[in-house]
Amino acid sequence: MITQEEYGSRRNALLEQLKNDSIAIVLSALPSSRSNDTEFPYRQNSSFYYLCGFKEDNAALLFLKSKKETKTLLFVQKKEPTMELWSGKRMGIDAARSLFLVDDVYGFDELESKLAEWVKKKSVAYYDFGMTNPVIARFKELTKKFYAHHNIWHLIASMRLVKSHSEITLIRKALEITKEAHHNALRFSKVGKYEYELQAEFEYIFKKNGAYSDAYTSIVAGGNGANTLHYIANNRRMQAGELLLIDAGCEYEYYASDITRTIPVSGRFTPAQRELYEMVLGVELEIIEMIKPGVKRSELQKRAEELLTIGMVDLGILQGRVRKLLSTKAHKKYFPHGIGHWMGLDVHDEAPYKEQNGKEIPLAEGMVLTIEPGIYIDENDQTVPERFRGIGIRIEDDILVSAEGHVNLSEGIAKGIEEIERLSQTY
Repeated sequence: MITQEEYGSRRNALLEQLKNDSIAIVLSALPSSRSNDTEFPYRQNSSFYYLCGFKEDNAALLFLKSKKETKTLLFVQKKEPTMELWSGKRMGIDAARSLFLVDDVYGFDELESKLAEWVKKKSVAYYDFGMTNPVIARFKELTKKFYAHHNIWHLIASMRLVKSHSEITLIRKALEITKEAHHNALRFSKVGKYEYELQAEFEYIFKKNGAYSDAYTSIVAGGNGANTLHYIANNRRMQAGELLLIDAGCEYEYYASDITRTIPVSGRFTPAQRELYEMVLGVELEIIEMIKPGVKRSELQKRAEELLTIGMVDLGILQGRVRKLLSTKAHKKYFPHGIGHWMGLDVHDEAPYKEQNGKEIPLAEGMVLTIEPGIYIDENDQTVPERFRGIGIRIEDDILVSAEGHVNLSEGIAKGIEEIERLSQTY
């Protein structure tokens, strides 16, 4: 778990980046209404959580900085017995004051009056430009005159790029649980079952291991469904002889895992499936080997596109010279997405890929990213050999950049053909 001392060090690191005579606000997430008086399960704003670890709504962090001093103030929902009867217990001011290493704690209902008082003494304002919230609207109104406005998002997001030992430990735990779920999927009797039945197996394993939510809506896509990148209907019967693309990972204590495996429904790859799978797997392994400090994500993308294009030409999926195919982006028809993304508190971690000056951020020790090459061939694509039509394959792992190179945090999740077939139940 992440200690309050670590959260405190993050807040201090943020304060160091703020200009003098500034006021900065970071807010909790708003509850999301489902219908009438029901709501979706609440999840805290990741950047707010990153700075304090507080999971309740109606909360805010306020940072004050002058040449002489800095202050960090936390606002929380006061304890109200009637509200708690309906919605559950709150931590309240006194408990928050004893737990969080901040200068003071106030009730959330005091936030607007405190803002009106403190903005008079500052000339620089920081807030998340992308957040829509009544408090943000009021903050902008209070600071619209005589203030320089800065987007605090980039400061916090840049801090989130490099993971601490505690964060990596939580990601590893999420991956342990996700491994169990994916290996269960290999053993699960799939032929004739609905995709949502397997999705339910994933969600059960996540929750029984303390991962109370998935990191994103699971994709369980059999056959041609795998060629829809964000397929989440999960309502088709799984058919013998088809491949099944499963993109599923849990979230443990707010930290994500993101794993894709493509497995045979019947437990054995057909020759055509094997050919295409081995090509994609070879690309993934080579790209992972490239990862080390100083390498740029664009370099990984470029090499992945080259290797996949070469592989598709060798298999007869694309025709022509590799260089010309790349220049015309012919490969995008079958590999339309990026090679990977940052991962952490969010499955697509809210961290920048470029500096504010537009310069690409190279990989550095402590960063975590996914690597996920894929090939997607629609069943009606008459331009490719018939044996490959209707096949969609993606293989995805979560990689930590280390001082020496990299660590595949998910290497224990089966992806080799022989291992998949050995673990699978054959019917």
